[in-house]
Amino acid sequence: MWIKCMLARTLDEADWPATAVPIIYLPGVSRSDLRAIETCPRELQPLAELQYRGVFWSQLNGKDWTVNAFLSSSHGGLNLDLSADQATRLAMHRALDVLLDTPVEDLKGRRLEAADFDALLSADPVRDVLTWMNHPEGVAQEWQGARWDAFRSRCKADWKLDPEADGVLVAAERIAEARPEWGSVWERYQGGWRAFPKVIERLRLASLPVHPDLFTELSRYPNANDEAEEKLRSELTALAGLEPGEAAARLQTLEQHHGTRRQWLWAEMGQAPLARALEPLSRLGTLVGKPFGGQHLEDMAAAYQDELWQVDAAARQALAGVRTKADAEAVSTALQAVYVPWLAEANQRFQDLLRKDGYPGSSVVQESRGAYQAGGECWLFVDGLRFDVAQDLAAALKREGLEAGIAVDWAPVPSVTASGKVACSPVAHLAQGRMTDQDFVPSHGSQDKPLNTALLRKALKDESWQVLGGSDTGDPSGRAWTEMGDLDHYGHEHGLRLAREVPVILESIVEQIRYLMDAGWKQIRIVTDHGWLLVPGGMPKTELAKFLTATRWGRCAALSDTAKPTALTLTWSWCKDVRIALAPGISSFIAGQEYGHGGLSLQESIIPVVTVTRPAGVEDAMCVSVQEIKWTGLRCRVTVEGAQAGFTADLRQKANDPKTSKTGGGKPLKAGKASLMVEDEELEGEAISLVILDGNGQALAKMPTVIGGE
Repeated sequence: MWIKCMLARTLDEADWPATAVPIIYLPGVSRSDLRAIETCPRELQPLAELQYRGVFWSQLNGKDWTVNAFLSSSHGGLNLDLSADQATRLAMHRALDVLLDTPVEDLKGRRLEAADFDALLSADPVRDVLTWMNHPEGVAQEWQGARWDAFRSRCKADWKLDPEADGVLVAAERIAEARPEWGSVWERYQGGWRAFPKVIERLRLASLPVHPDLFTELSRYPNANDEAEEKLRSELTALAGLEPGEAAARLQTLEQHHGTRRQWLWAEMGQAPLARALEPLSRLGTLVGKPFGGQHLEDMAAAYQDELWQVDAAARQALAGVRTKADAEAVSTALQAVYVPWLAEANQRFQDLLRKDGYPGSSVVQESRGAYQAGGECWLFVDGLRFDVAQDLAAALKREGLEAGIAVDWAPVPSVTASGKVACSPVAHLAQGRMTDQDFVPSHGSQDKPLNTALLRKALKDESWQVLGGSDTGDPSGRAWTEMGDLDHYGHEHGLRLAREVPVILESIVEQIRYLMDAGWKQIRIVTDHGWLLVPGGMPKTELAKFLTATRWGRCAALSDTAKPTALTLTWSWCKDVRIALAPGISSFIAGQEYGHGGLSLQESIIPVVTVTRPAGVEDAMCVSVQEIKWTGLRCRVTVEGAQAGFTADLRQKANDPKTSKTGGGKPLKAGKASLMVEDEELEGEAISLVILDGNGQALAKMPTVIGGE
């Protein structure tokens, strides 16, 4: 009766336009039910008369429409090409809810089978397989009903797998066995494993082949990688006690056996840290066999600057990649077998030549180097920037599109911050050492006070230097001093763990330099006070009686007035009346030190001076600034001030690497504006950089953003 009243428009809710034709949908009621009025159910009888002033929506033959008939009929239906098998009909009904909202044009032009209808419920079946493997119980419960049935059907058709009957174990085995039909699943997992963190545990369920041969592909078995890592850990530990030459040769053999695992997915996932550490270890094993050459200190220093600094870099890189205690101990054992003997021998020779030729850093040149510096240069002090670390810093700066040149200097004696920071500063000419100075801190010549950090900064300001804090940019037309990146403090606090922290510290330094350059500084001069030794297993201890010393550090000690000179005694660079006892070789006066400085070694004494400038021809980059970034979905619209003809905008993960572009190469800036489209929807929400490039493809400016908007 309600339907009758609605048709008569006697109810308030019957508010459709007068020209609209009402459609009455009676699910479960057939045409024949209404035709036979005598037998029509009582509740339907008031509607029977509607058939005489309306029309049934039915097939040409008068029968009710079925899903199959409506889709395939050319008379009143959609005239689609349907497969007649039972699987297609079942899939069609499973997908009915989605099918009703699907544009007809999307279904034309091909024969529709079960997989086509299942695909409507699952637009990305490969992702669905990985999602299921990542959390099988949860997915089965969440997808129960039509979607789960469609998923099972698709798995049976495409991957010969029944998720219910076979489970994730069979899926893992077939992926690991590299079955052809599972190739697309493996490829997707390789590229997007972060989205499926538990799949690796499912793959670990797959048993390794019992009798693998040369043609067996083990790279898809995480268990194979795990077993190889365990074996490599034992092999590195077994290097203990070997002669350095034999240990180095063993490293080359291990590299041949394990090096290929760095190309496996598990290495990218951080599951092969020892295989990764083996690359710098094997490189180190080759480098330690090269002679230093030369009979003079300058020859040895030149050989170190030219190539052999890479030995220290390789040792540091090997330590940087391991996290667990067991892995760190294995790498440390390998370094004790190969690196530490080289370190000890090289620096014993260095000290022998030093006794013959004298130490170039014994006398600090107290010349006003900063006085000649023109405006536009900022001096950046980094405590403990060792020569090999400076090489990494220069490489990182070049990747940012900056020019970085490295010169060398000699650290003062002793190679500690108290003496070295003043020596490398623009106000070194104001310093003067006295016998009464404590802890190797020279005094301000005119004030008779120790040039500690506070007084040093005051002296800089008195000499018309700006002293900048972390977020200050100062006046780029003047000259400035700033400090950051305390490698030395971290080394004293954490020992060998400094190796893994170096990349993080360097990243912050690069960011600060870019910040200063973008603010208008033309040149950054990076200076440091000393290097350091990083000795796995700790430095050997050298005894030095306490009564002989006035001040004792790990690698150096100030001798008392009555003490006799030791085997290696020099004078303080700031005052030759103060005698400094230096620990021989790589030893220390304090037991158990893995990190230390203050002595005389190539690593502590040769210090870098890094000069950073913009490449020639990009001075106009200072005029370029990003004014606006606006996202509409995956389209990014940018407005740039100062853009010239030929400039382009791009969205990249790395500013100077066009391969990391997510827009297909960027777009030209027209009137300072560009519209960039990210095609891959899965990237939405990921961090990216908007990069502005000149006509030569050189990055001039960048700004972080988030794909799709924050």
